[in-house]
Amino acid sequence: MHLHTTIMLALTLCLATGCSGMLPVAKTTDEARWDTFDQVKASFDLITPFSTTQKDLLQLGFDPYQTSNIKILNYLAIIDKFMPNTNITMADLPPGLKGCVEATDSCVAYEMKIQKLKSQRQGNLFLDLLRFKRQAHQTGWRFTAFIVLVDDLVVYKLWDGQPRIEGEVYKKNPLGPLQEPADLATDAAVVGTF
Repeated sequence: MHLHTTIMLALTLCLATGCSGMLPVAKTTDEARWDTFDQVKASFDLITPFSTTQKDLLQLGFDPYQTSNIKILNYLAIIDKFMPNTNITMADLPPGLKGCVEATDSCVAYEMKIQKLKSQRQGNLFLDLLRFKRQAHQTGWRFTAFIVLVDDLVVYKLWDGQPRIEGEVYKKNPLGPLQEPADLATDAAVVGTF
């Protein structure tokens, strides 16, 4: 009888508090030498067009053969990126990109996209499991760098990113598991993409 009472008390407490500690946590972390947005931005800021060499880039951590998530693009991909239609001509490009297009095979670009995201599901465990109500809190950062080299010399650089990502996602299904049954499996798999 004592065990039965203990189990009932635990279930009651779980229902009352929502059992939020039992909800899933998802992390999306790209492997990189930088742990924070400020660290990667500081490394990127040390790159100086027409001064920084490919060897310097390697020391700063922008090495596509050693650092994960760096894509190598040829000059045709660069043209597609910066001249997507005929309204943009060579005259519209910055000097470094013009030199890249003219250099053809001597030009490459490194495109790096890294992110560190954490998604913590919150709320009532049973409402979440039965898909009546799901909510999550997401935090993290993203950074994208684009570096163009001609003959092993950086001629252009560009960055964008989000130094601080923080937000809430709320999804309510009045019919719970009867509503949207097709995405039941994907909801569990896509926790980190809120």
